[in-house]
Order: sequence, then C-alpha cells, then structure tokens
Amino acid sequence: MRILYIHQYFKTPQEPGGTRSYWIAKELINSGHEVVMLTTSSKINCKKSVQLIDGIKVIYLKVLYEQEMSILARLKSFASFMIKASIESFKADNIDMVIATSTPLTIGLPALLLKKIKGIPYVFEVRDLWPEVPIQMGGLKNPIVIKLANWFEETIYRNAEHIVALSPGMAKGVISKHVPEKKVTMIPNMSKGDEFWPREKNYELALKLGLKSKSFKVIHFGSLGIANGASTIIESAKLLLGNEKIEFVFLGGGSTEASLIHLCKIHALTNVHFLGAFPMDETSEIVNMCDVSVVSFLDLPILYTNSPNKLFDSLSAGKPILVNSAGWTKDLVETHQCGYYVNPNKPIEMAEKIAFLEENPEVVKKLGLQSRKIAEERFDKSILCQQFAQMVKDLHIDKYV
Repeated sequence: MRILYIHQYFKTPQEPGGTRSYWIAKELINSGHEVVMLTTSSKINCKKSVQLIDGIKVIYLKVLYEQEMSILARLKSFASFMIKASIESFKADNIDMVIATSTPLTIGLPALLLKKIKGIPYVFEVRDLWPEVPIQMGGLKNPIVIKLANWFEETIYRNAEHIVALSPGMAKGVISKHVPEKKVTMIPNMSKGDEFWPREKNYELALKLGLKSKSFKVIHFGSLGIANGASTIIESAKLLLGNEKIEFVFLGGGSTEASLIHLCKIHALTNVHFLGAFPMDETSEIVNMCDVSVVSFLDLPILYTNSPNKLFDSLSAGKPILVNSAGWTKDLVETHQCGYYVNPNKPIEMAEKIAFLEENPEVVKKLGLQSRKIAEERFDKSILCQQFAQMVKDLHIDKYV
C-alpha cells in the first residue's frame, strides 16, 4: 500500500525530539508499504521541501512551531498546519491509507477530508486526549469552543478505520466517546535499546558540560512545557542544596525553561544545570552519565494517561525512574520495580527518594537492571513497531483499493 503519514512534529534520530513515527514508518516500509510523511519545518527557506530520508518520502511544509510558544501561538501553528496539510494531502497520488498522529487533534482534519471526499480510510493515533488536556490545563475555556472541540474529537474517532492509543488511560478515554473497544489498539511509546543503553560513564563530558565528574546526577530530559510541572523538581533541588554530592540536570527546553532558570537564580541553586537540547547521540551520552531519571507532570487527572518518550528512553538507558503522575506510569514503575512514585505536591518525597538512592548504590543498580529488562522484553521499538505494522495488515485496507 501507499500510506500517507501525517505528523506535525516528525523527527529523525539525528534531531532532538520523539522519533516514534520515524521507526513506525521504517517498519511499514520493511513490511512492503510505501510511506509519504507529511510534516512541518520552520527551518526550510521555501513553502515546501521534499526529501527522501532513509526510504521515507518526507514532505516538509513551512510552519513555525517552537516549544517556547504560548498556548495561543501554538493554536495558530496547529491551525496553519491543518489548512496546509489538508491542501497538500489532496495532491498526493495513489494513496491507499492515511495514518494521522496527534497531537494536536486538528491533525485529523486532512485525514477526515480524504475519507469523506476520496473514500480513503485512515488510522488515527492518539498521543494525548485532546481537547481534554487543554481544557483541564485552562487553555480552552470558551464553552462554545469546548463543545465544538468535543464534537470534532468524536467525529474523528467515529470515522477512523482504527484508533491507536499510547496508554491504557488514553484507550479508555477514546472508548468513553462511544468508540467500540475492538476498534482501539493500545501501543505505547517505545524504548530504543540501540540509542539508549547502559555503558561506562563519560566523566570527561561531564566536566566539559560544567558538571562534577562523579556526583550523583538526577536528570529530566525532553520538553519543559507547562504540562511538565518541572517546578516541583526545583523545589526538591532546594531541599537538597546542602548535599554537595547531588546535581540536577535538565536537557531540552520549552515554554517554562526561562522561568525555571530564573527561579534557580533567585534561590542560588548551584546544584541545578540547564544544558539545552542535543541530538539523540549526545542526549544518550548525557543520560547515561546520570544516575536517576525524573518524569514529571502537573497533578491533573487527564495527564495521568500520559505515555512520555522520556520514560521509555530512561528504561532503555537502565535508569531508576521517579514519576509523579498517579496513573499508568506509577503502575508501571511500581509493578516492574524499576522506580518510585512521588507526590508532585510534596517535593520532600522526591528529595527523600533521591537522597536514599544516592546513599544506596546497590538499589540504584537493581532498579536500573529492572528498567533495562522491561525495555528489552516489553517496550522495545522492534516489538511495538511490528505490532503496529501487524495492526495495519489486519485491517485489510486493500479492500478499498
């Protein structure tokens, strides 16, 4: 089949960011399909650029998007891509199926139009439960807009040939919208064992980055958006300021990064370091030199359904994981004994767990081994990408062609 894959934030392994769509596209190609990726870039010097990347035909549309954007600016970016992608998708020839992956929910409109006008079926991938996420976060308040957004969500779900959800909570959220359970498959985010893995620590790199060579390092890597609620990590760092053995490392960026840095300056937190964004190979090297990974989110029920990339990369890296979201991630680290849950409203809990781990290297080693084990046996990309490709095969889309 010729598959049109629509993802606004498509990234390759050479770029900072999540690479799920890249690996799924590669597996679909290995299964005999042709994949055309429709995405965005703010770096191209023209309205449209077409590139062949590792067998994937990638169509870049010029749409500005940055992690530092306000909610309003993001909504404008979403709308811009929705319109441009809708127009571009109709130019693609001989498309047999569409895969549209959120966020945002607006990514579903091009797929819906192709279904209604050309009869092309689509699979919709739910990475966040929109519009409930922006509603609970206060980004959507107008009751009329909320009603329209909920109607649009249900319309996208109802017209999809199949829906992929990235966590059990997301799957339940989709099914609650009157979607048959048999129409939903849960395929979580994936571990990348060949990109993140345990190995000797690079102490020279630590010094180069302004870190202590052999301190106990706690890392948060990835987005620093409002939803991440990373200020609770800063509060924990304040409580541990007197322990010179412990350092906090932030990789990535986002809309709250500047305020977090300002907060550290106010409290003279010399134990917190913001290093910025790095390509995948360097990110892997920095994560490897750290001892514990923190996965942080605001204490909102809708965010309990999350399936964050950083969690699965941390599993691959063989790191103990501290999560503060009382949902699937809490169940995962507790069930598989690869980390701990800490209350996001009680920074002392995170501080105490970090201090405990720093004092007990044998526990760090044990939890890390469990992380790597579950990454390899359950969440590796080779397993989950094959599951996705099999799901596509089982749909028998060829009946539409």
